[in-house]
Amino acid sequence: MLIKQISIFIPNKKGSLARLTEILVRHNIDIRAIAVFDTAEYGILRIVVDDPDRALEILNKEGIVAKVSKVIAVEPEDKPGSLNQIFSILRDADINIEYIYSFIMRKREMPYVVLKVDNQEKAVDVLTAHGINVVNKEEVYSK
Repeated sequence: MLIKQISIFIPNKKGSLARLTEILVRHNIDIRAIAVFDTAEYGILRIVVDDPDRALEILNKEGIVAKVSKVIAVEPEDKPGSLNQIFSILRDADINIEYIYSFIMRKREMPYVVLKVDNQEKAVDVLTAHGINVVNKEEVYSK
């Protein structure tokens, strides 16, 4: 099974992600997965949304260059070596992995979103003050 992913060339500057997500929010488009691969000046934003065709149309109307491509989503077992098994199967079939990222699609479970910012301490304070749960390492590492 293939799923649609939207790729967007986005400037690597303050507010770029907020501008893009505000557009999606205005049109009630739900982001299910997000990954950004950056360079010094630009990044490639890849998103999986609940309505990719409509999202692409909206983004293009807003002047944002975006394209849809198809990707494979797999659900590895929750045990050591499961990713290696997938990677090995693809290698043995002479299939190259260009990139990967993960997301969670389970009822009542939310994914952790990792943010790298230029002032980590301030970000923690501001997020906490706004009621955002900033996850500690024990929550991340515990099983």
